[in-house]
Amino acid sequence: MRTSATGISLLLFLSSVVPVNSLAEDRPGGISELGQLRHLPNGLPFPNPSGFASTFSTAGSVDLANEFFQDLGANGRRCVSCHVPSAGWTVVPSQVQAIFNRTQGGVIDDPLGLGAIFRTNDGSNSPTADVSTLAARRSAYSMVLTKGLIRVGIGVPVTADFELVAVDDPYGFASAAELSLFRRPLPTTNLQFLSTVMWDGRETFGGTDHCNVAAEGGRCFASIHFDLADQSNGATRGHAQAPNPITNAQREAIVAFETALATAQVWDEGAKGLHAADAKGGPEAIFDQVFYYGINDNLGDYRTHTPFTSNVFNIFDAWRDLQAGGSTNEARRAVARGQAIFNSKTFTISGVGGLNFDSPFDPGLIPPSFPGTCTTCHDAPNGGNHSIVAPLNIGLADKSRRTPDMPLYTLQQKCVTLGDGTKVVGPSCPVQHVTDPGRALISGSYADIGKFKGPILRGLAARAPYFHNGSAADLGAVIDFYNERFGAGIVGRDREDLIAFLRAL
Repeated sequence: MRTSATGISLLLFLSSVVPVNSLAEDRPGGISELGQLRHLPNGLPFPNPSGFASTFSTAGSVDLANEFFQDLGANGRRCVSCHVPSAGWTVVPSQVQAIFNRTQGGVIDDPLGLGAIFRTNDGSNSPTADVSTLAARRSAYSMVLTKGLIRVGIGVPVTADFELVAVDDPYGFASAAELSLFRRPLPTTNLQFLSTVMWDGRETFGGTDHCNVAAEGGRCFASIHFDLADQSNGATRGHAQAPNPITNAQREAIVAFETALATAQVWDEGAKGLHAADAKGGPEAIFDQVFYYGINDNLGDYRTHTPFTSNVFNIFDAWRDLQAGGSTNEARRAVARGQAIFNSKTFTISGVGGLNFDSPFDPGLIPPSFPGTCTTCHDAPNGGNHSIVAPLNIGLADKSRRTPDMPLYTLQQKCVTLGDGTKVVGPSCPVQHVTDPGRALISGSYADIGKFKGPILRGLAARAPYFHNGSAADLGAVIDFYNERFGAGIVGRDREDLIAFLRAL
């Protein structure tokens, strides 16, 4: 009965996001299988602003009876509530708004649990927000409605070497006991590329499965499988408010489901089929992509010891020298040019916490300023995330980038040592103002303020807005940030080509 109800609900939702004419002759795929809806077929195309993305599972299809879609908590939430297949396995504002309208802001239950994203524990701007009327709910859930942001509540660790000395929260809730951190749900697909779980790495545990080389701090970590199993329980206990831990079998079922998925853009409005003319776009090629911890690391590949190469992406190499005319081939050449820009366009990298300073690297190994490329940090081949645990502060949470809907936190380092050895803040101690302390709330280290992991880059077109805080409305805004922050100089045709490449991933 559960499977049937889930299938009906998903069919209704898909009908709201897949236009009737979106699968004409020159479009990919078909949706005849949706009538069954015990499974989503591999390769089912979902529309997004620049074309279509699709997902493949090594299980042969997406199993809608998996625990990922089941109600394992106490508030109606499922994993799928915040990780929707048609949104690149995260959420996007347009779909969240449609769900809000269909469910009156989570008041009307739906069998799939999509409306359960509207819960005050972390879906609203404050857990004390007024949700008594439709208008009140629209205001209370404004951050998830407009930017697809979930409120993560984390306090300052008691052992932290800093204090929260001031809070400016537009929603009147945050304190040292629980800061309100507004973050995008990370996609639950393409997890074969993972090196770090969660934006702040809070689900990345110490262990013996893999280690950084000594020159990069030498820390050792548990397996990604272990991390994801713990995360599945933590999310169910926290987001879904389950009173008890989920079973090991349920954790394993969720991890097996997630790690079987690959998602990518398959169709671009300009370049058309992204695996045509010998290109390697789309999700199926992801399964053949080699990845392991430390692959193509900046200091050399952890296994092969070959030097780092900036040529991280080769998906569209076959399109570099297309000779035929026509708008489709020109669009494909633009994608290939954009790939080359991502791989090889140099600019100065400086002022990055975790790289140029406050870094695990041996002192003097990384200079305060050096020429690099996008792939200096996005080094995982054809995945685009960092292949090791390496949270970085590129300035996204700085006070200068704050918008009025974001809290602002003033953090001061404890730099005064008392007679008993205790450290406290003093008038001359360093201060930082940020909208999200990032990794620092996990490590307790002032040096980690503003540090976040870089995300996997496949399937980007399906999941705007971008960055951990949704501050970039589109891919053009992402490039504009790097132009402003690093003087990347990616403008004019280069900017348009890079956008074409990123949206083809």
